[in-house]
Amino acid sequence: MDARIAWPAIGLAFGTALGFAGAFGGFGAFAIVLVIGVLGLLVGLAATGDLDLVGLFSSIGARKGRS
Repeated sequence: MDARIAWPAIGLAFGTALGFAGAFGGFGAFAIVLVIGVLGLLVGLAATGDLDLVGLFSSIGARKGRS
């Protein structure tokens, strides 16, 4: 199965979860679900090798060094 096919369904599920969290839990629950979802996305991308964490953190460190 092509992984690109699953992204719309994953996006729909994530949007539905955010909607329920916002509707029934308020803004705090919405924010928590959003942050945990983004962290999950980053972990998933790093696990599949689509995100280079070393390059990401080295570019952040280089920006701090310039300031």
